Amino acid sequence: MNPRFDRSRIFVKPLAERVNKLDIRRDAIDPESYEIRLDAAAEASVRRAAEEIRAARSRGAPVILAFGAHSIKNGLSRVMIRLMRGGWITHFATNGAGVIHDWEFAYQGRSGEDVKRYCAEGQFGIWQETGTYLNSALVLGAYRGFGYGESIGALVSEDGLGIPDDEALRAALAAGAAAGADAATLERAAAAADLASLVRRFGLKSGFLRVEHPFKAFGLQVAAYEAGVPFTAHPMFGHDIIYTHPMNCGAAIGRTAERDFLSFVDSVSRLEGGVYLSVGSAVMSPMIFEKALSMSRNVARSRGEAIEHFAIHVVDLAKSAWNWAQDGEPPQDNPAYYLRFCKTFSRMGGRMTYTSADNRSFLAALLRELDR
Repeated sequence: MNPRFDRSRIFVKPLAERVNKLDIRRDAIDPESYEIRLDAAAEASVRRAAEEIRAARSRGAPVILAFGAHSIKNGLSRVMIRLMRGGWITHFATNGAGVIHDWEFAYQGRSGEDVKRYCAEGQFGIWQETGTYLNSALVLGAYRGFGYGESIGALVSEDGLGIPDDEALRAALAAGAAAGADAATLERAAAAADLASLVRRFGLKSGFLRVEHPFKAFGLQVAAYEAGVPFTAHPMFGHDIIYTHPMNCGAAIGRTAERDFLSFVDSVSRLEGGVYLSVGSAVMSPMIFEKALSMSRNVARSRGEAIEHFAIHVVDLAKSAWNWAQDGEPPQDNPAYYLRFCKTFSRMGGRMTYTSADNRSFLAALLRELDR
């Protein structure tokens, strides 16, 4: 058995001691007044995306927005909330960092630590409230049958965590141990065991643990949770700061993230006639999309159906001189081949457009175009 690092030895500091680069009250993008800077090609992409989104929604097809954490760090939550409330976006998908920044903004109005400084100090990511509340919310969410994004959305919406008592946890465990327990009962029992372990190891009291979120008006995942719009998280283990905390529970990460992935696949399975927007996600979005689309087509083919007519809009800062629509996939000796977000999406069918643009300008311009 390989040796393992003992996280209980870590010295965790209060989040209030962290110096943050970002303040959501200062950095939030105002959809009405933000100065949009796009070149002619990007402006044309925005107009085309808006036309395709209108057409998709008129026929009841989904519009999925997958985005990297910088869309949250760049203050775009209110823009995305407006897109959702206007009925334009039907599903949000992000990575683990997107969830964390969005939660920290809702909780304290600030986020964005100095990675270089805090890594040198051995303190990067090792903050009490972020680690305690998010990890606890995920373990509790797994027990409640929630996905990853739902678990954090509920934490913000409810301003806290409802910790069940020992009797409720023992009942769930007993139900799982009973002869003939079905799969759902067994899964809940396993989640109850994770929660019971967390409660006992860290001395959590049953009842309601209040966690105020005074800046929740800036929170995208809470807005999606309260609107009943899917907000799914697609983490990779070890990528996010909550993994540094002693309360981190891999089983809960897996349970909640699996539910979110299958929710994402469900939306992709209905993508015929719809639109997929991938904004500032170099790895997560293309990787989950190709698997979700393959799974969806597998089932569709068994029913004699197809998922072929949809639009993909990929937005990132990187310049790409390669004409993907005209010339197909570049050879492997061309650097363009290694732009994962272009290469993967160009293989997916449908019609892909790549736009080199700042995500703030692209999404703000898209909202204005759709609001006309």
